[in-house]
Amino acid sequence: MTVLVDASTRVLVQGITGHQGMVHTRGMRDFGTQVVAGVTPGKGGTSVEGVPVFDAVQEAVSATGANASCVFVPAPFAKDALLEAVDAGLKLCVLVTEHIPFHDMLVMYHYARSRGTRIIGPNCPGIASPGRAKVGIIPNVVFRPGRVGVVSRSGTLTYEIVNGIKEHGLGQSTCIGLGGDPIVGTSFVDALPLFEADPDTDLMVLVGEIGGTAEEDAAELIRTNFSKPVVAYIAGRSAPPGKRMGHAGAIISRGRGTAASKVEALERAGARVARFPYEVSEIVAELSRGASRR
Repeated sequence: MTVLVDASTRVLVQGITGHQGMVHTRGMRDFGTQVVAGVTPGKGGTSVEGVPVFDAVQEAVSATGANASCVFVPAPFAKDALLEAVDAGLKLCVLVTEHIPFHDMLVMYHYARSRGTRIIGPNCPGIASPGRAKVGIIPNVVFRPGRVGVVSRSGTLTYEIVNGIKEHGLGQSTCIGLGGDPIVGTSFVDALPLFEADPDTDLMVLVGEIGGTAEEDAAELIRTNFSKPVVAYIAGRSAPPGKRMGHAGAIISRGRGTAASKVEALERAGARVARFPYEVSEIVAELSRGASRR
């Protein structure tokens, strides 16, 4: 069992004929993902990396049985692309696109939820289950199949920490990059119950950052309704007061959303919080050794 993607996931790439769409279609296929269709209006009847291209999502779904979408469509057109995917019945949409307007994401979020479609992103690296499937842009080389779940707001830190886990001889069950915008389709609180229910995940890694209250909300869920060990890292400990750092969602307001408040909440919930990214994999290895002895 995995979280959200597996060997049966059939991916449709929206914006497949653009440079990013072509490059990452190849990467997903190299990972073992079934990329069955692409969509670019006006390019129907062509192909990219051997994948047939269609003019519309519904046409692609009907012809190929696609059940998930990876969106590389530029920000001004991302809302229409996402709504088209939802209307075609796709239940998982990974929005790699960044700079999507705030109001557009509000519309997309609520429309998708009303139709039972899960969005991951926007401005995210996607989701990967090693040995099964990847939807997004996370580098293939950092992964190894295993039993550590990873959920993160940061793309680059995700790669570093996942690779560190691999270098300690361990692997990942599923890794989800949530994205760093103020409004994301899937939050820590949405993702953690999926890992709690996954019998192939023994331990969780949570990678957060300053701004917003997503990590404090996750800490409350971990404290009350999550049974697996959690290792966490919060980026932005050294952020100067009054500065906005990195992602659009990294905004501190009225004393909430600071690194200190997030660390305190997570430690109070029983999570092990690393001070530096490299410490995450060391703590994971320590906990994994302890579990194997019992």
